Parts: sequence; structure tokens; C-alpha cells
Amino acid sequence: MKVRLIAIGGKMPRWVTEGYDEYAKRLPQDLSLELVELPLGHRGKGADLARAKRQEGDQMLAAIPKGDRVVALEVGGRNWSTEQLASQLEDWRMDGRNLSLLVGGPDGLDARCVAAADLKWSLSALTLPHPLVRVLLAEQLYRACTILQGHPYHK
Repeated sequence: MKVRLIAIGGKMPRWVTEGYDEYAKRLPQDLSLELVELPLGHRGKGADLARAKRQEGDQMLAAIPKGDRVVALEVGGRNWSTEQLASQLEDWRMDGRNLSLLVGGPDGLDARCVAAADLKWSLSALTLPHPLVRVLLAEQLYRACTILQGHPYHK
């Protein structure tokens, strides 16, 4: 299964790239993780934030391949333990579709992206910095895979 992490924003600090890459390379061969970075809409003095968010939404919707299961990362989404994520991941793998995970910019996801999602997932009730979300997602996918593989750490 291919998992695409479609995220608004680029130019991440080195620790973000290194952390994400470390966990992405640990994933099993039958689960690939691809980061799709989309440009942040214009922000700054006098910027139209609603327009910027719409532009981000346009880009994000265009980046979702046809047929993918779409999961929006949203504070109000479902909360899972790592074990529950492992079970969900196994269900997704058995379904045969690829997966697109949507992570919005500083103002969240465009409403159209949330509406297009098959499911909403919350990593935490806390507000997390978007760079950290990338690392956390890659790490939790890796950890869920270790559970599915029966790693001794999880027995």
C-alpha cells in the first residue's frame, strides 16, 4: 500500500526532514510513505487568509490520486491508540486502496478537503506544530507496523 502524506508547507527544519526520513525508511516494503509538499498560500500584511486557504485546498484536492482513501488530520477527528491505528492500518491494507493523509497549513484544512475525506483522524487534542505532525505521523505508522509484525516491544 502506498501512503501519501499531502502537507501544506515546505522548507522544514533539518530535524523534521531527518525525523520523517528515519521513520519512513523503517517501514516495511509493502507500505511506502511518500511526502507531497504543497506551497503555503500567501500570508503576510494585508493577505487574504480565506483566499490563501482556498488556494491550498485547490492544490491539495488536485494532489489526491483517484481511488485513494482520504483521511483528513483534524483536531475534531477520531482518536486512536497506536494499537487501534495498527488495526485500522491492517483494514486499509486489506481494502487494496492507497491512502492519502491530508495535513493543512497554519489555518487548518480547507473545508472542501475535510468534506472530501472518508475519515477524520486526530493525533491529539493538543494543537501540534505542523512540522512535528509529519514526524509524528511517520513514527506512528512505523510503530503500528511493528505491532502488526509482532515485534517483541509490543507483546
